[in-house]
Amino acid sequence: MNRIAKFLAVVALAVPALTMTGLATAAEQAAAKADPAKGETLYSQGAPDRNVPACLSCHGAAGNSGAAANPKLAGQQAEYVHKQLEDFKAKTRNNAIMTPYASVLTDQEMRDIGAYLAKQQLKPATAKNKDTIEAGQKIYRAGIAAKGVPACAGCHGPTGAGIPAQYPRIGGQYSEYTEAQLIAFRQGTRKNNSVMSTVAARMSDAEIKAVADYVAGVR
Repeated sequence: MNRIAKFLAVVALAVPALTMTGLATAAEQAAAKADPAKGETLYSQGAPDRNVPACLSCHGAAGNSGAAANPKLAGQQAEYVHKQLEDFKAKTRNNAIMTPYASVLTDQEMRDIGAYLAKQQLKPATAKNKDTIEAGQKIYRAGIAAKGVPACAGCHGPTGAGIPAQYPRIGGQYSEYTEAQLIAFRQGTRKNNSVMSTVAARMSDAEIKAVADYVAGVR
């Protein structure tokens, strides 16, 4: 009986692990099948037959937006682009422009767009406020210990490049956009990342503005 019980316990532990491995493998296979060329077509031309507009009309040629209200997407992690489009479609991240757009895209098309953008060269923004550079750098590199705010670099990397499938590229992003997203996380109007909601809730307007400006200059 003891042997049987031990065997069943081992099987019970193994099944979740095998399931997670299977899910990871499936995700990796899906990402591997992404077609950057098709993604480029969708990004540049849209899909007029489905009233899907060209992404470049807002996010610029090759993902280099010319307006601070629209994020730069060039060089962004493909997995992150895919997840955000999924969230827009599911309305877990609601946006008056992006939600209708994402709602008509297939999962494959989302992956294709992500794969295309990941291969593009970012034309980074720059930091603008010399008075807050030091404060922003300190938050980015070391966090705010007294408030329980972790270092941004711990997840997004020292150069802001992020970690594929986990944390997005933020280095070189418009400071206005980064600031707006941190405020949205803090206010609860953006709810698709519980970690960022918690972190932003502990930051003041001045701290958010300082680190957002610093991030624009991170390379």
